[in-house]
Amino acid sequence: MTFREMNAKWFEPASQWIMISGLIFLCQPWVEVLHRYGLSITILGLIGFLVTSHIPPEPEVEDDEEEELI
Repeated sequence: MTFREMNAKWFEPASQWIMISGLIFLCQPWVEVLHRYGLSITILGLIGFLVTSHIPPEPEVEDDEEEELI
């Protein structure tokens, strides 16, 4: 598994879930520690998403290129 495949499968969705978690932590009133760091967690997820979304996916090999090699 290449880095680009791992990025598409694990890193980009993980950063999205970190952003969602940060928003949930901001909206809940029961645990003060989660509420206190909710904005920091949201910003961390946003930065991670900005980085991972700018990594292009693996280029797909076309059939024409494979036939030319034979």
